[in-house]
Amino acid sequence: INGTGEKEPTGILHESDGADVGVTVESLTYDEVINLYFSVKAEYRKNGVWLMNDETALVLRKLKDSDGNYLWNHANDTILGKPVMISEFMPGIASGKKPIAFGDFSYYWIISRSPVFFRALFEKFALNNQIGYLSTEYLDAKLVRKDAIKVIQMA
Repeated sequence: INGTGEKEPTGILHESDGADVGVTVESLTYDEVINLYFSVKAEYRKNGVWLMNDETALVLRKLKDSDGNYLWNHANDTILGKPVMISEFMPGIASGKKPIAFGDFSYYWIISRSPVFFRALFEKFALNNQIGYLSTEYLDAKLVRKDAIKVIQMA
């Protein structure tokens, strides 16, 4: 989510190679979440998913429209019929941060650069009649269609 692209995958929130900003806001409101939804092209909304942390989810669970209807569907954890995914790695609601992402995450490709490598370590663990294991895997990731995912940017 937050990768810089230097010795780690490029994250969804990367400034230049990550998702585009769909909406810039002072505070999260019902209307601004709707604006983020419609900032994503219809072809990407079809398989859209919301991504946020717990703190942001709590705020969105409480948002209501002018008629008192909740934005968040509490029966099936969706917003506008699209599922909500929670990640502790998404930033919170603070100035300059991007607390909500929405779109088709199938365009964020994760690639295995080399197969998983395992090696048994006998020497250090032999005194305790144990075997240790060392494993290495190299991954890379990048958003291949920047317009597939949009984020809310806090002003």
